[in-house]
Amino acid sequence: VGCISTYFRFYYMLWLGERVSADIRKTLYAHMLKLGVDFYAENRTGEVISRFTSDTTVLQSVIGMGLSMAIRSVVTFTGALILMLFTSVQLTLMVLVAVPLVLLPIKILGKKVRVYAQSSQDKVADMSAHIDQSVHEIHTVQSYNREETDRDHLFAKVEEVMQAAQSRIHYRALLVISIMAMSIGAIVFVAWIGANDVIRGNLSVGSFTAFIFYAVMAGGATATISEVIGEIQKAIGASARIRQLLDTASTQTKPTPSSLLNTAEILTMDAFPVEFNDVTFTYPSAIDEPNSHPVLSHINLKIATGQNVALVGPSGAGKSTMFQLLLDFYQPQHGHIKLWEAPMDSLSSNDIREQFALVPQDAVIFASSVMDNIAFGRTDATIAEVIEAAQQAQAHEFISQLPKGYDTQLGERGIKLSGGQKQRIAIARAILANRPILLLDEATSALDAASEQAVKLALDSLMHNKTTMIIAHRLSTVVNADMIIVMDRGQIIAQGTHDELLVDCPMYRELAELQFID
Repeated sequence: VGCISTYFRFYYMLWLGERVSADIRKTLYAHMLKLGVDFYAENRTGEVISRFTSDTTVLQSVIGMGLSMAIRSVVTFTGALILMLFTSVQLTLMVLVAVPLVLLPIKILGKKVRVYAQSSQDKVADMSAHIDQSVHEIHTVQSYNREETDRDHLFAKVEEVMQAAQSRIHYRALLVISIMAMSIGAIVFVAWIGANDVIRGNLSVGSFTAFIFYAVMAGGATATISEVIGEIQKAIGASARIRQLLDTASTQTKPTPSSLLNTAEILTMDAFPVEFNDVTFTYPSAIDEPNSHPVLSHINLKIATGQNVALVGPSGAGKSTMFQLLLDFYQPQHGHIKLWEAPMDSLSSNDIREQFALVPQDAVIFASSVMDNIAFGRTDATIAEVIEAAQQAQAHEFISQLPKGYDTQLGERGIKLSGGQKQRIAIARAILANRPILLLDEATSALDAASEQAVKLALDSLMHNKTTMIIAHRLSTVVNADMIIVMDRGQIIAQGTHDELLVDCPMYRELAELQFID
């Protein structure tokens, strides 16, 4: 019976720990996906991942093993207490009087354990963030011969983790021995009282011996419970970090949005797909900084259906920020943006993003197969549709030459592909998504001539019959745009065709001369 009960106790407690950990991770990840890009701009990836992994593992351990030990000890303590009552009510009441003394170190030292446990988890998160950064940028670390320096930095962080853990262990050990000392002291005191009762003939030697045996059982159970309490304090520290992440407000929370028209209806509408009305924006992290200036200032812009619009200007002019606003990663502090004449603040983030296909300058490749990467923009796509999109993106030929074709795993951040191949995969993804508005952060600026030509052909296929906005770093790629917007210091200073701007805009003319564009 004892073996069977022990099996079920271990099984269900360990299962409960795994189940709670799994549910917390699901909740955390769902919440993390809703947090805005500003959160990830201010928090390191490794630190966030640490809350998702190590903090939940602490809770899993406490619930799985800690509760199992606690249940066993509580049952033992309760049984011993009942037997003590049957043996001597008077001595048992004296033992119970000592219980508040046992709880005193839990109140005093438990808080210390909790604080240092949270500090220890923070140090672990900092270490994880450093490892994440070094592994992701291992090419740079090795190319600059920074292995030893980076190793020393990590070793220093490991020692910081050790020091924080040492403080936690110190107070946890004090907590355990304090409870044990209180328990032993109570047993010794009661034993002394009981011995006097035996001498006076008020208690038999057998009953006294049995009582001491039961008291020792209760004391051992109390010591085990004190260890579990130390683990619980550590878990409270970890749960505080998890709650802190869950309490972070989602930037995607909006008033109940209206529904945007579907794509088929949009394409028949006689309306401006994109409209900026007196938009001014400052990044939230910079609003309270002294001498901060808006990244965008009083932007007014209308883009017609099917129009090809280029954004040019020096770095920091606000071009990429306009894309961030269109994708609803941020909301302007002044003015408003409309999509198909519907104010964006009345639309859900999902509906807004369904209108855009983004091809960034640095193509995003996931550590999965070619098929999964292309189908990322439309998960219900068939294999034939994925292949057709790859053909239009000038990617089918090189994909077919990969070891497993479309089932080839591309590795972390597409490490197995060249820059041009990554861009064509990203373009195939956008073609398959078939969104009405394209946002292109010029995809050819860092490519060699052969790759650039292939990507240009892919872009021509992508842009066919689409409303397109292009961030242009090289004017040669946008000289044929329907409209070119010249930006500087967050403002639109000129707009027109290439030929018009060469005459009317000194900044554009200077950029053209620097790049030898006639």
